[in-house]
Amino acid sequence: MISIRAAVDVDYPDLLEIWRRSVEATHEFLTPEDFDAIEQDVATYLPQMSDLRVAEKDGQLAGFIAIENDTIEMLFVDAVMQGLGIGSTLLSAVIEGRLAVRVDVNEQNPSGRKFYAAKGFVKIGRSEVDGEGRPFPILHLLKTQGFESTDNE
Repeated sequence: MISIRAAVDVDYPDLLEIWRRSVEATHEFLTPEDFDAIEQDVATYLPQMSDLRVAEKDGQLAGFIAIENDTIEMLFVDAVMQGLGIGSTLLSAVIEGRLAVRVDVNEQNPSGRKFYAAKGFVKIGRSEVDGEGRPFPILHLLKTQGFESTDNE
């Protein structure tokens, strides 16, 4: 069973380890130096997230998601637990009740692109560099829900 709860400070070291295993398994375009540099950024960002949630499976941390103002800032599932519905459960937990949700995904991350496409996200833009100016193209995605046509003509 997968349960979702708010992250607490003592989770941060484990979340960094989950992040590292996840990214090493899915971001083949990054070098070891890239992993190390980005990990420092993630360590800084985690405590700054106002809505950071973790997924536990059988009492073990399995993944996490952070959302700020209808934008998913982070969604990572431990590499050894991918494919078990953890990412879907985390995503469902944060999009419930929202009319629109945005997320950025690395263009070179086919598993991430496939995941979000399967969840109804569509591409609305592209950037040549990531949010820190690194040369990793980013796709900007949007998922809308609950919109119905009001055109009565």
